[in-house]
Amino acid sequence: MTLITGPLDVYDYLTFLFLLIAIVAFFSLAVFVLGLPGQVALQRRHPHAETVKWMGWAGFLVVIPWVHALIWAFHDSLTIDIRRFPAEEKEAIEKEMARLGVPATDAAEVKDPGA
Repeated sequence: MTLITGPLDVYDYLTFLFLLIAIVAFFSLAVFVLGLPGQVALQRRHPHAETVKWMGWAGFLVVIPWVHALIWAFHDSLTIDIRRFPAEEKEAIEKEMARLGVPATDAAEVKDPGA
């Protein structure tokens, strides 16, 4: 017993092609959306960028961690860790960004919270 009783024509092959394109587009969009909080955090030089990235990917299982990661990525990244002085905090963030592969910025581009 076969599911296809007649010969395949052009429309059948176009249907297969469309399904393949739709599946690839869906997974590409999913990868983009799940990685979005991490990319925003890296671009904004968030001190907890790697954690935001992993939390965004954890949103694959449940939606709530992804929403939290997206909000956290836009949160004020100029928060200062009370265990360090502001200059030490900037150095620590720069070292973390270098470890994550984000290029260094000019000193003039980094916003000073005291200014």
